Parts: sequence; C-alpha cells; structure tokens
Amino acid sequence: MNKKISDKDKRDWQDFINSTDKLENKDQKISSTPKGYIERSIDLHGYTLEEANQKMNSYIEECFINRVNKIKVITGKGLRSKNLNDPYQSNNLSILKHSVPNFIKSNNKLMSKIISIDFEAVENPSVGNFDIFLKKRK
Repeated sequence: MNKKISDKDKRDWQDFINSTDKLENKDQKISSTPKGYIERSIDLHGYTLEEANQKMNSYIEECFINRVNKIKVITGKGLRSKNLNDPYQSNNLSILKHSVPNFIKSNNKLMSKIISIDFEAVENPSVGNFDIFLKKRK
C-alpha cells in the first residue's frame, strides 16, 4: 500500500511539531478517589489457611491504625487448590477465597474495625479477590 500524504496532512503535522501546546498524558492513571482516601492490597497466593488468617488479622489491624479505607484481598479463584482433590475436605471452606472472609466475619475484634466485606465478589466464581472497607479510626 503506497498512499500519498496530502498537503493538508503535511500542514497538520508541521503545525503539530511547531506547537508549544502540551499533550495530555493518557498513560497517567487518573484517580477518581477522594483526597485522603487510602487503598491497600494484599496477595495471599501461596499461603496456607492458617498463615492467611494470621496475616489478615495483623494486616487489618495495621491498615486500621494507618487509616486505610479499603483493602483489596487477592486470594485467587481456588481453581488449583489441592483441597479440591480430597473428597474428605470441603470444596468451599478450605479454599482461601471462602475461608478468609469467613474467618474475618467470625472475629469480633476485626469486625469492629470493618464497615463491610464484599461477599458478592467472594461468591462470584470468576473473581479471585474481594474488598474490605474499614471504619475510620477515632
């Protein structure tokens, strides 16, 4: 394909090169979160159930102290969980995606710092994470 460049395209290009206007950086992430809103994330891939629960306990406490508003908890979907191959274990509650939110929900001390847990994301089989929204520290 050998397409000739029009005179108008040449002028437009020359105007662009000579222009002192700044171009918008479209690669720069534009945040729509309010000022002072703090989000953190934690990835629990590779943790055992007990390790994940201990880590979440200390992480929620730390985030609450540091005035974090939202925690994104990455657990994975549980599709490669070795527990799925053991017929004597629960398919749901032994997978981090389900067990971590249940651990948090059953811990009154942690729940006193939490506004809500996104259980809709936990129940969605195509999602490998969920959000925790923390209360404001007084």
